[in-house]
Amino acid sequence: MTDIKSPGLIKAKGVLFACLAALASSLLLLRRWDPVDAVLLGIALWAACRAYYFAFYVIERYVDPSFRFAGLWDFLVYLARGKTPPPDAV
Repeated sequence: MTDIKSPGLIKAKGVLFACLAALASSLLLLRRWDPVDAVLLGIALWAACRAYYFAFYVIERYVDPSFRFAGLWDFLVYLARGKTPPPDAV
């Protein structure tokens, strides 16, 4: 499988992910409406987005600029190996 290079396809993929998140969230809340569940779902979505941002942007930009992650699995392997950044990366 090759990387997507088309800007239009990349944008479409992002829109589809957003639609999927909105649909799944809506169905969860419609199934059993409760304000506490809505807040917890919002917190879970926000935290997942921040974790993804941390895994791919913060680590690559501020912790180890030499390493590029291809996916979450690569990030978990990176963490498991306990790789430390080179001294000049900090």
